[in-house]
Amino acid sequence: MIFRQAILSFNGKSEQLHPGKTNSFEELYVNFNTEEMHGGQHWSLFIHPKQDIVIQKLEISFDMNLPAGTRFFANGYQSWSESRLYKLDEGISPIRKAARPYFGFSGDDRIQNIPRKKGHLHSWSYTYFKKPGSTLLVGSTSERSGFTLFLFDKSTNTLTIRKDLDKLALSHSFPALDFWMGESTEADVFDSWFAAMGLDKKTSPVQLGWTSWYHFYNNISAPKILENLETISQSELPFDTFQIDDGWQTATGDWFSVKPSFPDGMGSVASKIKAAGLKPGLWLAPFIASAKSELVRKHPEWILRDKKGKPIKAGWNPYWGGWYFALDFYNAGFRDYLSGVFHTILDKWGYEVLKLDFLFAVCLNPPGGKTRGGVMWEAMEFLRMLSGDRQILACGAPLGSCFGHVDFCRIGADTHLKWEHKLLKLLRHRERVSSISALRSVLGRWQLNQRAFLNDPDVFILRKENQHLSPDQQNTLLTVNALLGGVLFTSDNVGAYSAEEQAELEAALELRNSQIRLIREIYPDVFRIDFEQNGVRYYAVCNLSNLKCNVDKTIELQAFETLVLKD
Repeated sequence: MIFRQAILSFNGKSEQLHPGKTNSFEELYVNFNTEEMHGGQHWSLFIHPKQDIVIQKLEISFDMNLPAGTRFFANGYQSWSESRLYKLDEGISPIRKAARPYFGFSGDDRIQNIPRKKGHLHSWSYTYFKKPGSTLLVGSTSERSGFTLFLFDKSTNTLTIRKDLDKLALSHSFPALDFWMGESTEADVFDSWFAAMGLDKKTSPVQLGWTSWYHFYNNISAPKILENLETISQSELPFDTFQIDDGWQTATGDWFSVKPSFPDGMGSVASKIKAAGLKPGLWLAPFIASAKSELVRKHPEWILRDKKGKPIKAGWNPYWGGWYFALDFYNAGFRDYLSGVFHTILDKWGYEVLKLDFLFAVCLNPPGGKTRGGVMWEAMEFLRMLSGDRQILACGAPLGSCFGHVDFCRIGADTHLKWEHKLLKLLRHRERVSSISALRSVLGRWQLNQRAFLNDPDVFILRKENQHLSPDQQNTLLTVNALLGGVLFTSDNVGAYSAEEQAELEAALELRNSQIRLIREIYPDVFRIDFEQNGVRYYAVCNLSNLKCNVDKTIELQAFETLVLKD
């Protein structure tokens, strides 16, 4: 990578910046430095206004000399966004106009000035170029001041690093941009990047949990929950966590209002989970509220609003009867409400793991003087403070904002009861529910596991009823998640497993805590995972496609099939 230029646009004018030199102008001066760090280069840029300014753009561009066969990793905007390696001449298509009014809130489709034609690729918080013999990584070392966007242009072979600061008003010194770049083996370069961020590796073993969502969805009750708790506790499987997902509250946002289907309250259920020797977990979405909730009716001042005063829609959910709104994190009354919610759930009811969902909504409309990323960072700090030493599983969140703040994080889409959601794929919805999309992201983001947090690849499904996955699809989902995840969830009734299904799960559990050495996409949607256990080397070949393929002269993979072999 060769530095090309740095441009700062403010107050309607643009200035060139030069690293290691004095960058002083009438309205501001800029500290722009580079230094060798952890086997790579650390770049930082600090803006010092001399008067009030408004930032229009901050970009640093590099010329790239990339060998044939190099691919670009596009990290999606948040947890659910499909994230995978692309050929350099590919593009990332926006969501179709017909779907945008309903599904265009959760990703980056509403963020302007992102080129989306072929030969233009983009990635949030970090990216890596996978070369034939090495991995070149460029990653933000802090998203506190704003999200970092990486833009690759094939026509000019340039990588542009843009800080999401558009229309930011500044009257004080501001740490505008901070990133690290290095090249090595894939594992080593990710170790170096996290060392540059000052984040230590996580040593927790892979956990096994049960969650209510992918069997009952929001149609849950105390009898259903306790029946599955008894089944889990009687099994000989090493479950750690038992999580109640969406559906326990009367409406999303009304967290003190429990459905009548839990007549003894949520504290009683948590006590029974703990008595069974498991950690009780509970789902909530702290920064959104259903349009039909009491919160929206009684506290319209808590709703996040646009410049015209209209409520900001965060999305549409059929399980909640339609639209849901984003809530104003900076409203003191709303923050007090959330403090009371967390105190009740954690201290009164006794839950030990919180799945915090739909987190992207908090930064949909940042107030003056703040960026989207700045709001997201402060919100995650607030959630960490409220949770204390209890565990957080983040979901629907920009990943860089979760680094150092959460214990677990979803790193892919929701698993679907089918391999693909064909309609949402047709609509080009990158945050869609989809088993194959989830697996692509798990295979692309595997390096974050035990570095940023423990990866949550979402559930495996082995049951035969109430699902439409083939046995090979189920086995591939289970195997990839067991190898690459830090927490392994299911919603199955494990007591109804056949002897074959039980054996399949027990074999997959043996793959937990493997040391991943390398992952390669050898054909489109066909992957080889090299890993090691107790000094013995193995590899898995995983076919996510609907076509048979020959991995080598001796191995033929059927459609959707995964095999684990000794190397």
